Amino acid sequence: MPPAVAGLADGARLAPVWRNQLGGLTWQLGEGPQRRFVKWAPAGSALPMGEEAERLRWAVRFTPVPVVLAHDRDDDGEWLVTSGLPGRNAVEPRWLADPLPAVRAIGAGLRALHDALPAPDCPFDWSASTRVADVQRRADVLRPRQWFPEHAGLTATEVLARLADVPDVDLPVVCHGDACAPNTLLTDDGAWSGHVDLGSLGVADRWADLAVATWSTTWNYGPGWERPLLEAYGVHPDPERMSYYRLLWDAAP
Repeated sequence: MPPAVAGLADGARLAPVWRNQLGGLTWQLGEGPQRRFVKWAPAGSALPMGEEAERLRWAVRFTPVPVVLAHDRDDDGEWLVTSGLPGRNAVEPRWLADPLPAVRAIGAGLRALHDALPAPDCPFDWSASTRVADVQRRADVLRPRQWFPEHAGLTATEVLARLADVPDVDLPVVCHGDACAPNTLLTDDGAWSGHVDLGSLGVADRWADLAVATWSTTWNYGPGWERPLLEAYGVHPDPERMSYYRLLWDAAP
C-alpha cells in the first residue's frame, strides 16, 4: 500500500475495491454513508487524476457523481479522494448473475447523464476530431494486433483511414468518456444511482458513449445485452456509428 493512502486512512478501515490495467488502485476508506474512496496512480502512469478532479467539480452540480475531497501527489504517485455514492457497481456478482436489470439501469443512467449535463456550457472536449488528431500524432506506435479481436486484423494505415471518415454528429452531449458497465452504480433494487471514473468527460456525439457502453455488456455479461441497453436509453441501434466509435476507443481510449 502506498504510504500516502495509508496516511489518508487515518485509522479508518481500508478495503481494496479496484485495480485497472495501468496500475491504478482504488480503496474504500471506512464504511456506511460516510465512506470515502481514494484512487491512487503510480508516478508516470498518465492516469488523468487532475483532469478527473476538474470534471467532477464541474459535473457534480448537475448529476450524481462523487464529490472531490482532496487531490494531491508525491514522488510515488498521485491520488484523488472522493465521497461515496449510494449503490455498488454494475458488475457486482448479483448483477452478473441477473444482467437484465443492470443493463437497463446502465442505459437509463447514461440517458439521464446526457440529459442533465449542459453541453453548451461544458468546458471539456472529447470530440472525434480531437481524439482522431491525437491518434494521428501517435500513428507510429499504433499496434492494432494488441486491440480487441474486431480490430486486430487491421493495419495502422487502415485504422487511420477509417478514423479519418468521421460520421456526422447525431446529437452532441456531454459524454461520460468511459461508459463501461462498472462505472455505473446501482442500488439494491436495480436503479442507477450515480457514475464514477469521469476522467475523460467532455462534449462529443452521444454514440461515443453508447458504442462503448453496449460493447462493454458483451465483456461483462456476455452476448445479447446490447439491445436492452439501447432500449432503456431510448434509441435505435446505429451500427455505423457504433463501429466507428469502437474503433476510435481502441485507438484512443
